[in-house]
Amino acid sequence: MIIVTGAAGFIASNVVGALNGCGRQDLMLVDDFSKKEKQRNYQDKQYQGLLDRNGFLDWFKENHEKVDFVIHLGARTDTTEFDYNVFQKLNVDYTIGIWNLCTEYQIPLIYASSAATYGMGELGYDDRHDVVERLQPLNPYGRSKNEVDKYILSQKEQPPFWAGLKFFNVYGPNEFHKGKMASVILHAYRQINETGQVRLFRSHNPNFKDGQQLRDFVYVKDVAKVILWLMQHQPASGLYNVGTGKARSFYDLADNTFKSMGKETRIEFIDTPLNIRDKYQYFTEANMAKLRGVGYTVPFTSLEDGVREYVAFLTSQI
Repeated sequence: MIIVTGAAGFIASNVVGALNGCGRQDLMLVDDFSKKEKQRNYQDKQYQGLLDRNGFLDWFKENHEKVDFVIHLGARTDTTEFDYNVFQKLNVDYTIGIWNLCTEYQIPLIYASSAATYGMGELGYDDRHDVVERLQPLNPYGRSKNEVDKYILSQKEQPPFWAGLKFFNVYGPNEFHKGKMASVILHAYRQINETGQVRLFRSHNPNFKDGQQLRDFVYVKDVAKVILWLMQHQPASGLYNVGTGKARSFYDLADNTFKSMGKETRIEFIDTPLNIRDKYQYFTEANMAKLRGVGYTVPFTSLEDGVREYVAFLTSQI
């Protein structure tokens, strides 16, 4: 049996779909299933059962002999939430609890870290273990993810295989429920339908023109492929970046959204809000050498192809 936490959420529901596509239906899905807006993410999936996240650790202790692998993607992901206690409970303590049980019962584990751990990128975007202690995340969410990474790297006893995945800017199907934390593509799609234009943040950095702020945008289906590959091959345990390795501009993202919708590009630039301006990242790009170095050779979807496919999906849902 494979455990997938956060299974009603964005990335995990795509992983469940990919596992189903490989013929795996022996899945136990863990999440808070009380949120009706998430039902569409798992109602068409094949699985063995649903578990409320609050009872999962106790269930795991009693049923660990049935578990072959744990994919822990459940987390509080709101980067605008500044109460660290929320993240301490849901991200740090919960993940450490899962880690400790996987270690005790010797069950392989993949868990979600985040590129938010890199802060402003002062130390680069390299998934090396020796920089983790020195990273300076910009918000409590990123800090919570880095605290988990630090804890895990300090442990002598470990699961037989583990991977902490530093996801960059993931976009794609099943993020309707994420509200303001959804990808810029979803926001752009909605704005275009409602107003015929897209609003992007103006640059407040003289080194970047308006709209030329850069991010590593990675398609969620590529993320699922990486996770399934790691499950199958179980290379050296450690932290791994999951991006494309190629930063693209917000202008490119918006422009491709317009093109995929068959509409003329119309972009308005607005000031970045003052409360986030000093924490705003102008460049992120995953160094993918480690994942490539352990044998992952699958190409990543281009922004153009990913946006086109995602827009077609969004249009099909209307």
